Amino acid sequence: MTSFRFGFLGCFLFSFLVACSSRTNTAVLVVGGGTSGVSAALSSARAGVATTLLVEGPWLGGMLTSAGVSAIDGNAELPSGFWGEFRDSLIARYGSAKALQSGWVSNHLFDPEVGAQIFQNMVNHEPLLEVHYHQNFKAIAKRTSGLWEVKTQDDRGRSNQFVGKIIIDATELGDVAAAAGIPYQQGMDSTRTFDEQIAPENANDIIQDLTYVMILKDYGKKVLRKKPKDYDPSLFYCAAQYDLCDPKRLNGRVLWSKEKMMSYGQLPSGNIMVNWPIFGNDYYVNAIEMSEEDRQAAFQKAKDRSLAFLYFLQTELGYDSYDLSDSTFPTQDSLPLIPYHRESRRIEGVVTFSLNDLAQPYNQNTALYRTGVAVGDYPVDHHHDRHPEVAQLPKLYFYPIPSYTLPLGSLLPATLENFIVAEKSISVSNLVNGTTRLQPVVLQIGQVAGSLAALSILENATPKSFSIRKLQQHLLDVGGYLQPHLDVPKTHPSFQSFQRIGSTGILRAIGKNEGWKNQMWFYPEQSIAFDELQSGLADYIDLSRFRLPETLTQEATLNWLMNVAAFYRPDAPILKETDGIRNLMIRHQMPLSNPNNLMTRGQFAVLIDQMLDPFTLKQVSHTGALISNE
Repeated sequence: MTSFRFGFLGCFLFSFLVACSSRTNTAVLVVGGGTSGVSAALSSARAGVATTLLVEGPWLGGMLTSAGVSAIDGNAELPSGFWGEFRDSLIARYGSAKALQSGWVSNHLFDPEVGAQIFQNMVNHEPLLEVHYHQNFKAIAKRTSGLWEVKTQDDRGRSNQFVGKIIIDATELGDVAAAAGIPYQQGMDSTRTFDEQIAPENANDIIQDLTYVMILKDYGKKVLRKKPKDYDPSLFYCAAQYDLCDPKRLNGRVLWSKEKMMSYGQLPSGNIMVNWPIFGNDYYVNAIEMSEEDRQAAFQKAKDRSLAFLYFLQTELGYDSYDLSDSTFPTQDSLPLIPYHRESRRIEGVVTFSLNDLAQPYNQNTALYRTGVAVGDYPVDHHHDRHPEVAQLPKLYFYPIPSYTLPLGSLLPATLENFIVAEKSISVSNLVNGTTRLQPVVLQIGQVAGSLAALSILENATPKSFSIRKLQQHLLDVGGYLQPHLDVPKTHPSFQSFQRIGSTGILRAIGKNEGWKNQMWFYPEQSIAFDELQSGLADYIDLSRFRLPETLTQEATLNWLMNVAAFYRPDAPILKETDGIRNLMIRHQMPLSNPNNLMTRGQFAVLIDQMLDPFTLKQVSHTGALISNE
């Protein structure tokens, strides 16, 4: 990494005349130190590429830390990649997984400052990663050399230039992508746009409510705040069970007790995270196209809403010993450094991931599941209660879906090269944003973006041209999931084989929805079905030349696979080892114990993965189309 800077003495001498500036050259430039930004920068540096991360404030982690949303939603049983690493760090910090279950909203709660410290420790251990804090994005341009140039201004008014070959927009609202001229959408899509039946008839610019989260501390004595200006307690009457709540206002939603409301976000420290959507501190504003000054004015109104809710808790619900924690955030008002943005711009990508793609992955004209790089299982959850016309908006609460895999093309702008988009600005429909916005998915999105950028640099390729299969294998090697198989943990000896074969479509998972639980099951112990196998293999093997055996017993299926592999992959190491196949299946805890038994899905997945390797036998396009290696 090469840096060109004025020395300290030079800045000091000229500070009365001009604002000092600096210039930094790097390979991968990540703008935004939020949830996806930190994972992108770490993943890029760990892959062996010089990386620079620009952070708007003093903390890393974005919504997980700086916004105070330290209760993680979803992926409790899908600890994919960087999300799993962060979870493991939390467990190590607090002593056990049980310690993270301090509130009922999530299986993983933590104190925001602890999350920020964990991220800080991670970046401190990466010699190829350079982090610049307090960098406010101002402009982006592409040089004639093809390199990207980003201009920022720090908190002291100094201008800085950062030059990189590949840029990742990890900002909260997609500001870099917009400034680069990438087309984007915002607000709700029409039902006709992606044929999503629960979308509104006509598109609009309404985005989800944002929230200024509060971290409350019990001071053990009365700490009443001054009554806020224009305070209206009726806004919060139905936040919990309260005599003045009109049940008609609930529209079928549950009215919790005040104790249940407060224990919702209890953190391991005993502090209370208040991110309460039911007549609480959600606030509607669409700040996407606002100037920075107008944004800050709008965010102050969101702060005022939260502080009014705090006053209600103190004076109406009896929590007069609770006030904002004075030891959580490094801010003068003890509120988070940034608001919690649930929605952003959404770029027009190489592909757009719609609700139908997500809910019916095998029934679409494309096979986007083959390009999966990150997994999620949270419902489609939208917050719109604070919009003035909420009664006219469609009801989108927890629309049922299976667990899903996110296609790589949703991170890549259709119009630009060497540009990757992360955070919540990826190419998804408005409805799908209601699930891809959750923290575990966004952590994975960052990891995918950083890995893709670094690997592209190392192979002198563009992110769009880089092999999807190579990226997917890299993600598997660093603990990521490609397919959301809930019944095959990544500790399983056959995990990678199942993930690869699932990504080919030769064996397909089964989606389920049970209440809030969105699932996808691989069923490795079940016998393989002839029709499914025939359909899945047709794209990879000439079945007129290699007809499947009539009965899929272990012996018959293995002999068939031996013949196929000898033709398509004669140099496969497994075919040259003495007792190689038998030992392979023992290592995978799937022994071929009885030649007359029907072969299971798990056994077949391991055998075809190791003997034929269909995962790399054909490459795949961003739409999931198969491409011959010849």
